[in-house]
Amino acid sequence: MTAKRDYYEVLGVSRSSSDAEIKRAYHRLAREYHPDLNKNSDAEARFKEINEAYEILGDRRKRGDYDRWGHVGAGGGFATDFGGIGFGDIFGDFFGFGGVRTAARRAPQKGADLRYDLTLTFEEAAFGCEKEIEIARLDTCPSCHGTGADPGTSPMRCPQCNGTGEVRRVRQSVFGSFVNVGACARCGGEGEVVTTPCRECRGQKHVRTTKRLSVTVPPGVDAGTQIRLSEEGQAGRRGGMSGSLYVVISVRKHPYFKRQNSTVFLELPVNVAQAALGDEIEVPTLDGSENLTIPAGTQTGETFRLRGNGIPYLRGGGRGDELVTVYVVTPKKLTPEQHKLFEELAETLGKEVIPQGEKGFFERLKDVLS
Repeated sequence: MTAKRDYYEVLGVSRSSSDAEIKRAYHRLAREYHPDLNKNSDAEARFKEINEAYEILGDRRKRGDYDRWGHVGAGGGFATDFGGIGFGDIFGDFFGFGGVRTAARRAPQKGADLRYDLTLTFEEAAFGCEKEIEIARLDTCPSCHGTGADPGTSPMRCPQCNGTGEVRRVRQSVFGSFVNVGACARCGGEGEVVTTPCRECRGQKHVRTTKRLSVTVPPGVDAGTQIRLSEEGQAGRRGGMSGSLYVVISVRKHPYFKRQNSTVFLELPVNVAQAALGDEIEVPTLDGSENLTIPAGTQTGETFRLRGNGIPYLRGGGRGDELVTVYVVTPKKLTPEQHKLFEELAETLGKEVIPQGEKGFFERLKDVLS
């Protein structure tokens, strides 16, 4: 099988020729090799070759397919009719080849997102705060404005790919010509090369900067909460918007408070007398101290609710509660007088032990939470 000549070579034009230049070249060659005017033995074959070349290069869609896929894109090597859909369209839709891939590569690209880990105190997470943070990121070069070229100069069209961003490698087989299309190694698929790099960014188009930002932490955040700062991430490419900065919250442990969502938990020790006789004691809350009445006969594990003393709801509209769980502390050391009093108390209470049928601590806590 004889390989077909390149259609541009047939018409004697370059790949960058305009439609008008191709048309003029075709008319000139058609007159020169028309069989009625040219009596050479090869004139008829040459005339057919010229017409075949112009049929492809004279049609913009067919020319585009031919530029990407050679004779395969123009129908050479395969006889299947795809109803006017070129090989470039088919392979582009399914695999991102050809013009589809080139357009995607040259389209504006959003910059990468960044992450910043911010640690708060228990109170800062509960009530919100303002925090100053410092991040390192890539910004568009202020000198060349992202072109990579020194001010006063411009990138030039890549001479290797002629500005297409792609290079074609043709391979012949028994089925015809196969074309492998890949990104141009010289320009990296950009279609442009910088001959005079920017002195500030050295042609990289971005510079590394450090920026201070103010972060507003809303009330009610918890460990794992993410605060998104739009367009504070890495700079985009080719005019694309910057990425986002995600501030990820972690919270330090509190000496005695614990939390679950918007509920605050506190374990409160009381002595035997307070539990038996009852008492009014001061209980720590996130807002300060508050009086809590412990009724006589309070048992270890009993829980009391302080409404509205919990964490503010993250979406607004009120606060959770504080649950105070009491446990009775048995004294380890007694004075002689205290020892005597407990002996007298023991004589009146007796020594019989009766298992309780009441709910245990976990069951009572479950009831309170529900």
